[in-house]
Amino acid sequence: MKIVQLEPLPDSPNQPPEVLSAPLEISYAALIWRRLRRDRTAMVGGLLVLLITLAALLAPVLAPHDPAEQFRDGLTPDGQPIPSTLLQGSLRFPLGTDANGRDLLSRILFGARISLLVGVLANLLAVALGTMIGSVAGYFGGLLESLLMRFTEVMMAFPTLLLAMTLVAILKPSLWIIVVVIGAVYWTWIARVVYGQVVALRDRDFIMASRALGAGSLYTLYRHILPQLVPTIIVWGTLGIATNVMLEASLSYLGIGVQPPTPSWGGMIQQAQSYYRSAPWLVIFPGLAIMLTVFAFNLLGDGLRDALDPMMVRKS
Repeated sequence: MKIVQLEPLPDSPNQPPEVLSAPLEISYAALIWRRLRRDRTAMVGGLLVLLITLAALLAPVLAPHDPAEQFRDGLTPDGQPIPSTLLQGSLRFPLGTDANGRDLLSRILFGARISLLVGVLANLLAVALGTMIGSVAGYFGGLLESLLMRFTEVMMAFPTLLLAMTLVAILKPSLWIIVVVIGAVYWTWIARVVYGQVVALRDRDFIMASRALGAGSLYTLYRHILPQLVPTIIVWGTLGIATNVMLEASLSYLGIGVQPPTPSWGGMIQQAQSYYRSAPWLVIFPGLAIMLTVFAFNLLGDGLRDALDPMMVRKS
């Protein structure tokens, strides 16, 4: 897709005075990138997301120890966790150890892999379900619309965390069960947004023209309506990762998420809550990891929303 943007031409003695500008073709992706890179908060969020993703991917290289290894010297003589050793000039346990003598930094790095994996995969499932149900209900209307949207509203009536807890309690908690459960409870919000946009699009002139030319309903939905939803899907997909990371941490904190000894930020906080006075770093560092991840994806999602919004008027 090409967008024609008027750019001023440099003054020239041979240039007629009435020629003030000339068209310059730029791609839609280049225009989006130009808007996005001028949004400093979005760029900060994107940089943080990149760093967190690299830390998760390179955890086996960056982690100083095995996250499940319990060190004999990982506790103080009186059996308490060791505090951060950075102030002592030592890199053996940079962020200290937990109550079992395991390196906290290694567990946080490997916990990032779990949080991002659950956040991304669960969000992909939620976006796929929400887009499919919302677009079908919005385009076809009638009885199908009533059934699908009433079902969506019933699902939205249940508190998300309570519904996720119920489903996980019924099933055996595991990484993939958590992914499916989070995806199964989060799709409703996306379905409502997609439904509203499809209803606004289905009677537009270009959709009516497609029908008049004999295009089938599925072809029109796939070829002409879904491409219009891409900006919304991208934005909700980015913001949804932050929500799902928090939901996974909540489930792990309640003991029904990813099970030990697999490191999970929420599980680390749950295991350390009895040490929050004597060893506060066991709660602070995993909590900061959750906060930073949610903050980064929210910044990036807000920036993408502004950059992808066709109604935004900005000087590129």
